[in-house]
Amino acid sequence: MDMIDRRGLLSAAANPDKQLDYLVTLTGHMTSGGAGRHAVEVRYVPDKFVLEARSLGAYLDALASMTWENPEELAVTILTDLNNELVARWAQVRVNVPERHHHAVETHGVVIEDRQPGWDNPGLLGRLERL
Repeated sequence: MDMIDRRGLLSAAANPDKQLDYLVTLTGHMTSGGAGRHAVEVRYVPDKFVLEARSLGAYLDALASMTWENPEELAVTILTDLNNELVARWAQVRVNVPERHHHAVETHGVVIEDRQPGWDNPGLLGRLERL
């Protein structure tokens, strides 16, 4: 699946109040072949658009059909696609996958975030769960 088709699966609606900073959290998963279940969490502060939750499911299904070298590549792809479609004020993506390369490592997690230049809301972001 190419980038345009993949991003086309993400549907957005108008933000009901562009003046407010608020946090949206969506959690889901991908199940890809023998790689197991990948937990995915998306958190963002909307600007003009909010993600329609059901579209995230179709998007994750499409990602599950693709091959990923590592969870970092997957997390970067999700964040880049969300940034392109939503143009959120702030966005964070968490990916947690079962580690299959060594018996002593159970999971491999990645957290990546981005924000619009000049945007900050320390009161809102300071209340977020610490990693």
